[in-house]
Amino acid sequence: MLQHRPLRAPIPIALKSLAKTTLDATALRHAFAAFATGVTVITARDAQDQAVGMTANSFGSVSLDPPLVQWSLRLNSGLHRAFVEATHFSVSVLSAKQEAIARQFASRAPDRFDGVALIHVADAPPLIAGAIAHFVCKKINDYRVGDHELFVGEVLHAAVHTDASESTEARNAEPLVFFNSHFGRFQR
Repeated sequence: MLQHRPLRAPIPIALKSLAKTTLDATALRHAFAAFATGVTVITARDAQDQAVGMTANSFGSVSLDPPLVQWSLRLNSGLHRAFVEATHFSVSVLSAKQEAIARQFASRAPDRFDGVALIHVADAPPLIAGAIAHFVCKKINDYRVGDHELFVGEVLHAAVHTDASESTEARNAEPLVFFNSHFGRFQR
C-alpha cells in the first residue's frame, strides 16, 4: 500500500506573478513525482523485427472517438530510434504483482524479455502475460516535445482482464502504481 512520504521541496502557497521564472529542476522533478500514475510496459518491433520494450508511466488516454492513446520517451533513450521507426506498439498495464517485470524493463539489460511470459498476437508487438489490461496500437504520429518524443496511437485492440470468465484473483487484481519515485499498490 502506498504510504504518505513528505515532498522534499516546499510548495509555494501562492504565486506572486505569472511571469516566467527559472524553475528549479529538482523541485520540478519532485512536483511531477507527486502525481501517482499507473505502470506499463510498452513494446514494439525494431527495423530488424526484433521486439523492444520499456517501462513507462507516461501512458494515457487521449480520445474515445477515435480511440487514441499517448505516451512519451526521452530523446536520449537507447530505444528512441526503434520506437520512432515502429509502425505499431503494444501497451501492457501491469499489476502490483508485476513489479519485478517493471524493474526489468526499466533496466538497461540487453534482453529485457528474458524470462518474461509473453502473449504473441499476429502482426503485433508482444504483450506481457498477466497484465491487467492490454492495448495494441497503430502509431499515427510522434512529436518531438522538449526533451521527449510524444507518441500517439490509434487503439486497434483493447482488453481488460477482469471479466467473469477469469479467476477471482484476476478480477481483483491490484494495479502497479508509481508515486514519489517508488512503485506501490492501489487498494480498493
